[in-house]
Amino acid sequence: MSTETDDTLFTDVDLVWEHRKNRIFLAIIFAASLFGVVALALLLLDVASDFYVGLTEYNISLVDFFTRDGSRREELSGFRGAIVASIMLMIVTAILSFFVGVGSAIYLEEYAPDNHITRLIEANLANLAGVPSIVYGLLALAAFVNGIGMGPILLAGAIALGLLVMPIIIVSSQEALRAVPDGVRNGSYATGATEWQTIRRVVLPAAMPGIMTGTILGLARAIGETAPLIMVGALFVNRMPYGPLDRFSAMPTQIYNWAAEPSQHFIHLAAVGIVVLLAFVFAMNAAAIYVRNKYETEV
Repeated sequence: MSTETDDTLFTDVDLVWEHRKNRIFLAIIFAASLFGVVALALLLLDVASDFYVGLTEYNISLVDFFTRDGSRREELSGFRGAIVASIMLMIVTAILSFFVGVGSAIYLEEYAPDNHITRLIEANLANLAGVPSIVYGLLALAAFVNGIGMGPILLAGAIALGLLVMPIIIVSSQEALRAVPDGVRNGSYATGATEWQTIRRVVLPAAMPGIMTGTILGLARAIGETAPLIMVGALFVNRMPYGPLDRFSAMPTQIYNWAAEPSQHFIHLAAVGIVVLLAFVFAMNAAAIYVRNKYETEV
C-alpha cells in the first residue's frame, strides 16, 4: 500500500519542471550576486582612475596631502585634520559605546529573566541595528547639539556614532555570550565560583573574540558614516581638532565637501581621500580578524 502511494506522489510531480525551476532560481541568485560585485568593481575602478589622474595630471603630492589641513584653495588642501578628527572620533566612540554595549549584553544574557519585556527589548535592539544612520544624526542634533547647547563639536559627533554602533555591539556581544556552552558555566559553579566570577573569568574570556570582532566591525562602519556627522554640523573646518570639545571635519565629511566642489582638482582630492578612507576600513577589518584569531588561540 505504501509503495503504491509513493509511486502516485512521484507520478504527480513534473521532475523536468522542478529541475528547470531550480536552475532558474540559481541563475537569479547568481545574477543578483554578480550585480553587486560588478557595481562595487566599477566604483573602485572609478575611484582608482580619479586617484591616478590626481597624482599624475594634477600633481597632488601625498606628502602635502597628509601634512596639510583643509583649505578653500585647492592647491593648499590636505587631509591631516580630517584623519586626526576621525581617529579621535573612533577613540571617543569606542569609549562611549563599548562598555555600555557589552554591559547591556551581559545583563540581557546572564541576569535578565526570560520574559516578554526582555524579548521585546532584544527585538527592538535588533531593529535599531538596522535603522538608517541619519536618524541617529537627527537625534544627536536635537538632543545634544541644540537641546543642551553642545554645538557642532567632536564630542557630539562621537555621541551620534556611539548611538549608531551601540545596538551592533550589543547584538554581537549577545551572540558571542550565547555561543559559550552552558557546561562551561556549570563547571565554574561546581568549583564554588559566584555568578559574577563565572562571568568575569570564564564566560567573558570565551566570548571575547566575538565581542571584539563585532566592536571593531561596528567602528569600521562608523568611520565611513557621513550623514550623522553632517547632521551635527561637521561640514568644513580648515584646522585640526585638539580635543573632543573642538569643531572638526572628519574624513567622510571632508570627502563630501570636496566632491561637491565644481573644480576637478577638488574631485581628484576627494578620490585620494576615498582611497585613504578605504585603507582605514580595510585595516580595521584586518584588525578584527587578527584580534579574533589571537583570542581564539589564547583561549
